[in-house]
Amino acid sequence: MDKDLEFLTKCDNDDLKVLCDYLTEKGSLSETLKIKNSYKECYPNNLTAMVDDIEYEFREFGSNTIFNILGKTDSYKNILCKVCDKMNVNYNKKQEVCFIEQNLLLKVLTDSVEKMGQEEIDNIVKEMNLNVNIPTKEAVVAALQTGVKLGGFAVYQGALIVANGVARAVLGRGLTIVANQTLTKVIGVFAGPIGWAITAIWAAIDIAGPAYRVIIPACIQIAYMRTKLNSTLE
Repeated sequence: MDKDLEFLTKCDNDDLKVLCDYLTEKGSLSETLKIKNSYKECYPNNLTAMVDDIEYEFREFGSNTIFNILGKTDSYKNILCKVCDKMNVNYNKKQEVCFIEQNLLLKVLTDSVEKMGQEEIDNIVKEMNLNVNIPTKEAVVAALQTGVKLGGFAVYQGALIVANGVARAVLGRGLTIVANQTLTKVIGVFAGPIGWAITAIWAAIDIAGPAYRVIIPACIQIAYMRTKLNSTLE
């Protein structure tokens, strides 16, 4: 297993199910997970027992044809970087995976703000208690970027908002989460704009790269899962 994905063995079954569903539902005729015995025996309630197969299937989708012909799969970091390049994420390849993932999540978060109307912007400022003088898109983006850079709960909050919005847009259902009333409102405000942002990304993906419809949401889910696990360890 890729060293950057070993943490998946410690993740919640519900979160693994979302990752698995990206591979099987969006992988179309290319996916091979459903025909494996592990899938038939473990899906949907015991996915920790088949993490190896989920991880391998994901890396197969993210690897180029030459890698696949040779029976090899690309590293998670390389796949993550390909996703970031496709989505025009500002990042440094020399950074650790967790920081590249944060940049990816922040890109989706800030792109969704650009899709918001003024009423939604006002709600975000109010519900998230953002420290902005004038509630504009630029001010909200700057506040979100600052919050993520400072770390702590803001990072998990942002990851949850993005992952839930992407799941709703791609799978038609959100994550299984327990959130306080304020966070639930924020998730609701972001859900639509994140869906529009993802739709715009799909429109920009050429026909030659259908695997991106799998690995983009999968990388976002993995980034969320790592952030969630790290937040419980802090």
